[in-house]
Amino acid sequence: MKNRLNKLYADNRRASARKFEVVAKADSADVEIFLYDHIVSNEDEADWWGGVAPESFVKAVYSVDPSAKIHLRINSPGGSVFAARAMEQALRDHKGGVIVHIDGLAASAATFIAMAGEEVIMGKGAMFMIHKAWTGMWGNANDLRKEADLLDKIDGTLAQTYATKTGKEVAQISDWMAEETWFTADEALEHGFATSIADSDAKASVKAMAWNLSAYANAPAATPTRETPAPTSDAAFASTDHRARQQQRLTMLARVAPQ
Repeated sequence: MKNRLNKLYADNRRASARKFEVVAKADSADVEIFLYDHIVSNEDEADWWGGVAPESFVKAVYSVDPSAKIHLRINSPGGSVFAARAMEQALRDHKGGVIVHIDGLAASAATFIAMAGEEVIMGKGAMFMIHKAWTGMWGNANDLRKEADLLDKIDGTLAQTYATKTGKEVAQISDWMAEETWFTADEALEHGFATSIADSDAKASVKAMAWNLSAYANAPAATPTRETPAPTSDAAFASTDHRARQQQRLTMLARVAPQ
């Protein structure tokens, strides 16, 4: 089987929806963080695949005044489990509170980041997807059995996180994960993954879901496709994207530097 996580990254490397930004709200002390990207393990992966690494995200969260509320806006096809766990914990540690807005898509690793919000508000056309963890490795039979045991443990911790948030039984959550279950906003609200549905234009939320989701088994057939840029070589794209990532880091560092 191909490494589906790498496929997810490769398919969305050039997605037009990608964005990671911290914005101070004009009418209050609250801060918006836009997690409109896939989630990668570290900055080296971010340089190649694009995406948001935990180092940048955690620094952004810690830069917010502890008394300010964070509005985390999510439109993400998912990514690395452990990177997302670090991001989730940074949000849980923020004393000012977190409100999560799922503007388009919260899939895979992005879903348990969303569970860090006291409120989880979904756009009318947004979707929420949970599934069992993936991996890619080489080794002998003993190595593979150990890796399968690790995946079972990871799935157990994820199911417990969802169960704690929703009040559902772990067995029910585990069944949904095994089936790679996609929830509409209404279904997510019904089952406790969301706390409310935004009073917003459903078409705007659906448009925001411009991701290639072919790495997943049960992605909705009606998922909008991303904009396709003019063909360029991987080397040329990597060079351009690397420069953009470096500029993004400099901007983020300027925002978090002591004044």
